[in-house]
Amino acid sequence: MTTILLFHHVLGLTDGVRDVAESLRRQGHEVHTPDLFKGRSFPDIDSGFAYVESIGFPELYRRAEQACSGLPRDVVLGGFSLGVMSAQYLLHTRPGARGALFFHSFIDPGYLPGQWPDAVPVHVFAMDHDPFFVAEGDLEAALKWQVNHKNLHIHQYPGKGHLFLDPTTPDFDADTSAQVLQDVEAALAEMIGQ
Repeated sequence: MTTILLFHHVLGLTDGVRDVAESLRRQGHEVHTPDLFKGRSFPDIDSGFAYVESIGFPELYRRAEQACSGLPRDVVLGGFSLGVMSAQYLLHTRPGARGALFFHSFIDPGYLPGQWPDAVPVHVFAMDHDPFFVAEGDLEAALKWQVNHKNLHIHQYPGKGHLFLDPTTPDFDADTSAQVLQDVEAALAEMIGQ
């Protein structure tokens, strides 16, 4: 068992995000799902991004730091899409993470403060035709970074959905989600075994 800090996507802390967290709890993990939007949720990605722009990324990162203030250093940091920004920010700036789980997104580490931890296993999970992950440069950034950082593992699945793990979104894919959760459990077992 390990402690996982899991950040929601741009639509907010949906029931779908809570469902994924509950699946991880059933595997025996302690999972925290902080609400960085303070109770707000949004019907579409554009509305969610408008809110993020209104508060600014420094405030989002401050809320992420606050969310982990009482947790042990050796948490597993995770996030869905926009939530990857908060998780990856903490990965760079808060030493001691046991691992990281990035769903639907990867940020070029050069755009974030702090330092990439080469000893920490990082797993990225996305669909191979996701228009956000592929067309907006996340996959390209991850592949380039992976060349010199072998602790970065990229898992791709057939499909074009973005938030495919969240059953409250139109992108939801039950079969792929089940496979991803199996792969996540294997990754977590490796992290815990270190």
